[in-house]
Amino acid sequence: MEEDSENQSIKRESSVEPDSSSPPSPKITARWNPSEPCRPSVDDAPIFYPTNEDFDDPLGYIEKLRSKAESYGICRIVPPVAWRPPCPLKEKNIWEESKFPTRIQLIDLLQNREPIKKSTKSKKRKRRRVKTGYTRRKRDSGGDTSSSSDGEGKFGFQTGPDFTLEEFQKYDEYFKECYFQAEDHTGSKAFESKKFKPKVKDIEGEYWRIVEQATDEVEVYYGADLETKKFGSGFPKYSPGHLKCEADQYSKCGWNLNNLSRLPGSVLAFESCDISGVIVPWLYVGMCFSTFCWHVEDHHLYSLNYLHTGDPKVWYGIPGNHYASFETAMKKRLPDLFEEQPDLLHQLVTQLSPRILKEEGVPVYRAVQRSGEFILTFPKAYHSGFNCGFNCAEAVNVAPVDWLVHGQNAVEGYSKQRRKSSLSHDKLLLGAAMEAVYSLWELSLFKKKTPVIARWKRVCSEDGLLTKAVKKRVQMEEERLNNLQDGFSLLKMEGDFDIKRERECFLCFYDLHMSASSCKCSPNRFACLTHAKDLCSCENKERFVLIRHTLDELRALVKALEGDPDAIDEWASKCRDQYPPQHQRVKEYSYLQASSFSKSRGSSKVQQREQSNLQSVSEHLQSDLTTNKEVQLKQDGDQNVNCINDKSAVTDVKLGEGGKFDEKKILVESQNRHSVSDVGCSDMAKKLDGCLEGKDQEAATNRLRHSVELLSTGSLVVKKLWCSKQAIYPKGFKSRVKFLSVLDPTKLTNYISEVLDAGLLGPLFRVSVEDYPTENFSNVSVEKCWQMVTQRLKLEIIKRCDQPVSSLTSLQPLESINGHEMFGLISPHVIKVVESLDPKHQLEEYWNQKAVKLFGAEPTKEEEKDDTEKGGASDPSLDRDTRLLRGLLKKATPEELVMMHGLLCGEARNTELTEELSTLVDKMEKSP
Repeated sequence: MEEDSENQSIKRESSVEPDSSSPPSPKITARWNPSEPCRPSVDDAPIFYPTNEDFDDPLGYIEKLRSKAESYGICRIVPPVAWRPPCPLKEKNIWEESKFPTRIQLIDLLQNREPIKKSTKSKKRKRRRVKTGYTRRKRDSGGDTSSSSDGEGKFGFQTGPDFTLEEFQKYDEYFKECYFQAEDHTGSKAFESKKFKPKVKDIEGEYWRIVEQATDEVEVYYGADLETKKFGSGFPKYSPGHLKCEADQYSKCGWNLNNLSRLPGSVLAFESCDISGVIVPWLYVGMCFSTFCWHVEDHHLYSLNYLHTGDPKVWYGIPGNHYASFETAMKKRLPDLFEEQPDLLHQLVTQLSPRILKEEGVPVYRAVQRSGEFILTFPKAYHSGFNCGFNCAEAVNVAPVDWLVHGQNAVEGYSKQRRKSSLSHDKLLLGAAMEAVYSLWELSLFKKKTPVIARWKRVCSEDGLLTKAVKKRVQMEEERLNNLQDGFSLLKMEGDFDIKRERECFLCFYDLHMSASSCKCSPNRFACLTHAKDLCSCENKERFVLIRHTLDELRALVKALEGDPDAIDEWASKCRDQYPPQHQRVKEYSYLQASSFSKSRGSSKVQQREQSNLQSVSEHLQSDLTTNKEVQLKQDGDQNVNCINDKSAVTDVKLGEGGKFDEKKILVESQNRHSVSDVGCSDMAKKLDGCLEGKDQEAATNRLRHSVELLSTGSLVVKKLWCSKQAIYPKGFKSRVKFLSVLDPTKLTNYISEVLDAGLLGPLFRVSVEDYPTENFSNVSVEKCWQMVTQRLKLEIIKRCDQPVSSLTSLQPLESINGHEMFGLISPHVIKVVESLDPKHQLEEYWNQKAVKLFGAEPTKEEEKDDTEKGGASDPSLDRDTRLLRGLLKKATPEELVMMHGLLCGEARNTELTEELSTLVDKMEKSP
């Protein structure tokens, strides 16, 4: 991916007034000299031409070509001929009207410059000037990772003028005409009679002449790191409810960079925040000679760059296994610059010719990217390049499972360098592991290997890439815990520990998603396990370590990835409670691209931009979800985590992670989606009212949820979990209900509700959109299953509105949705059919509760006491059900006794009670 930097620059003489508001006109004095080209002699990177079948699976194709291309650092991918996505940037309202900012690049100073502190003492060189007509420069601290004082004395790219795409294209055309004009032997300008169009090799040779010789001052503009949420993406975006058109196939395509990062199989799908430049693409608008300097991707991620339109882009790549030798060569050839600025390579402002790198034994490969083509860069591969003219490109990161080992090495290196990270590696690692375990569990349960499940299965087993990555991380965690001194207490980490805010080590900025150390003296200050002892000078008994998972749990996770059935069942349950299945999240993010609650790269990559209206959304939803917490949380009980060497120092901690993680995740995702406003709030409310068919929305909602169509009754399973006091859950049960669509809340759609067999876990409840079966929601709780639907529906409504959630009265009926009702399990016509499956009343929990409802309340304490004195219903030798029914017999009317007799005689499971009841009925029938 291309990146840029903004720091203090060397100022040059301006050729126009600083307050000029119109785009500058270039005044070119230097000229191309074709007799002095410096085109480096390097080999070409490989080019791949995927078939239509290959192109259906982006991550699968990347995995396929990795063994062939990774040794080059970069490669070029030419899509099938028929794949030509429309470019929204070319629409008139964007092309001619939307402005974007630029940065000023001093091409002749990218390699040959002196340190800032020494430049004032240096001897001036004789240089020709290429004036761009604008040198109004001021330091833009918004793009700098350091404070303004830190930026002083650093070379970088400064703010340039704003352009529209149309203006920038004309600017570049005139620049190239002036710069590359050819002269004949008489000295006349050839381009005046016939425009000369330089070839890529001509531009490349001249570019490196400027960089290496630095005899001409060449200053250009570059529109880099443009946020696609603000300016717009070059790919079409999916919008639920819009009329179908040709762009739909491209809006949902995996090669659409708006979708790539969160495709199933990319571990970036487990990052809930829309990190600008990593998960949300950045746009790049280039002109001739504009440059992206040598750099490696944050966290050593893969990157994919697509050239939408315009002139070619020339790339250079270094294989990832030559990462260290490249850095050594840079420091050797530019010692003064690195002495003044040790983190120079992080600033992305320095070039070094491929010719020089080859002299130092570093292999370099070239790729010329043309319009409609992709460039893929591999983990840890340094890359750079420049533009041959006006063009528009878009880039984003992606992280297949094989990246995890590179990402782990990256964060360990950041820790040693005291460098902040862009994302939580441990969160991605655990998320991927849990998704893989859930897929293994589904495979063992349903015996159906979907492409997504197959991909996760390939990275598991003892030798799987994911298993190895998790195992290595668990070993690191164990070693670090063992290295702690005696006396540290281990406590269970709250599920929302790093949801509200990022948690990082106070010293090295290591991410603290998996574990964190703190002390009673400063409970809101944390350290990683490596620097736990450096946090303060308190005694060890005052200190504690928070852990998300115990070592035993983490070892069980490794066993689950290796294929142990018991460990898979154990962790599959945790996966459903703590992390929603990835395929649901991916679908959500492919539809909901816009976000106002995001992270940005560069200087603000670890800061989230919170807006006041989003804060109100968070508070309202938090209140909403807290009210329903009793329904949502899964009670796991209290668990103890022992102190390393002293069990007496342990504090028992209630986990409660089950619903809590989902609750906070919903808040974050709702914030991410709140900025989109496809439909105004008032229009949305009116449409919702129309869908609900009436002014009384609650009554209309009741009508909707009661109109359940039974599709399949299923079969009875006589096991403990296959019924409750409310309903019987037949295996294979299926029903249909019409309700508001999670894809477009202004419309109604059919949902299919099913009861599946989850083995030892009992029934698995699944709700899916009938027309889009991949849009489904599963849970072992029937109530939670439909709560997932309504929460998704609420988020979709919020996403379309630009007012506070508290003003959306249309959300209120969703709070009363009952899962049993939506399944139809407590609808009279369904109850009758389902109960017929159990004529012998084998599901005792359900039938006993039904008897209570039919014949009155449970016995009072006074009645139980009276029965005990008489040796009756409360006899301790009798089970609770028997005591309960005996109490009911005393309160029953003659008609109720006859009905109860019929119920109990359905199965002679309690001979004593049956005989007692028969005697009472006989006496009743004989009495006058």
